[in-house]
Amino acid sequence: MTVSPYLDRRILVLFLAGISSGLPLFLVGKCLQAWMTTEGLSDVAIGYVGLVALPYSLKFLWSPLLDRLVPPGGRRRGWLGLMACGLCLALAAMARGAPEGDLTLLMGTAVLVALLSATQDVAVDALRVESLPPEAQGAGAAAGVLGYRLALLLTGGLGFILADHLSWPTTYLIMAALQAVGVLAAMLVREPVSCAPPVGWVASVVEPLRDYHQRRGWRMALIIAAFAIFYKLGDALAGSLATTFVLRSGFSATELGSVQGTVGLAATAFGVVAGGAALLRYGLLPCLMVFGIAQALSNLAYAGLAAWGGGVPGLMMVLTIENLTAGLGTAAFVAFLSQECSPAFAATQYALLSSLVAAGRDVLASSAGACKATYQLDWTGFFIFTTVAAVPGLLLLFLVRGDQRGAPSSVHHEYP
Repeated sequence: MTVSPYLDRRILVLFLAGISSGLPLFLVGKCLQAWMTTEGLSDVAIGYVGLVALPYSLKFLWSPLLDRLVPPGGRRRGWLGLMACGLCLALAAMARGAPEGDLTLLMGTAVLVALLSATQDVAVDALRVESLPPEAQGAGAAAGVLGYRLALLLTGGLGFILADHLSWPTTYLIMAALQAVGVLAAMLVREPVSCAPPVGWVASVVEPLRDYHQRRGWRMALIIAAFAIFYKLGDALAGSLATTFVLRSGFSATELGSVQGTVGLAATAFGVVAGGAALLRYGLLPCLMVFGIAQALSNLAYAGLAAWGGGVPGLMMVLTIENLTAGLGTAAFVAFLSQECSPAFAATQYALLSSLVAAGRDVLASSAGACKATYQLDWTGFFIFTTVAAVPGLLLLFLVRGDQRGAPSSVHHEYP
């Protein structure tokens, strides 16, 4: 790596791949949530829409395929290109459904989008772990997260504006065209010279687990698994109903999209870049703690907006805080997960860890609407509850702090 890792071609590819990975998430999440909100579905029903994203939590089940099989184009490059093309078609098909009409078609295609997107995430994560040395993982994580967060702001910003002036089906067609950025990333990437694929299907599944156990032991592996689930749980609970809260507070989709696309974009970019720089200067675990606390406290900004209002300026402040802290926290978290993986088993090991993250984000957080209804929480109380829900993940970090000796530190595979 050079002194300026952000100028490396591999970093550019990870940035583009991050955009491709981020585009589908809100299209089966917040955008779908907003679509159903405008159609008058209940909070409980909207909350359970999060289950559409279940493939993100289950991708570890088929991740060994991406380590074992080598499609045309290469083990990493080929899978990235295939999934990007599939997502273009699946998002276009999703545009043909509607909550008020063929809801079954809409949900079915949404699950397909989530399945293809989760598989693409496995390929992108493996590419990052395998192609960058340990000292560049922070820069790689920051580049990928920046692309990912920019994509979220694109779907959560421009997407909302387009839906307000055109329609949600038209918006999904436009996003399907933008998904071609993944194809561009696959064309630009150079397949890393990596370890040979595992020999046999048993080895594809067993060897990644054995490798991790030898490095970490079962006790630390279980602690890290719990940490992966709970570190961003508070953020996920708040996010599962945040769009519904904003729209039901009287803001239009255009106002929400405009704020997301301006101050939200700037805050995200600053947060991710600052997070990457902080990782290089202060180290991984201190950044995880500080950024995790900031990430949890950001939910109180939503509580304040619910309690005292503030109009569009208040919404701008809330989304600035949310996107800034999310950029910081996600950059550190992705770098941590990457550091936990061996390049030889990058797809399977990272997929397993990120599936645990998705379990907290999609499965546990899908109960947000039910919790709000069961405990009869107003919006202020709900966002305070989500702040408290972040505490277990921060406490688990103290158990992780003292043991980083099992993380890979020197294995690196360069491009040909």
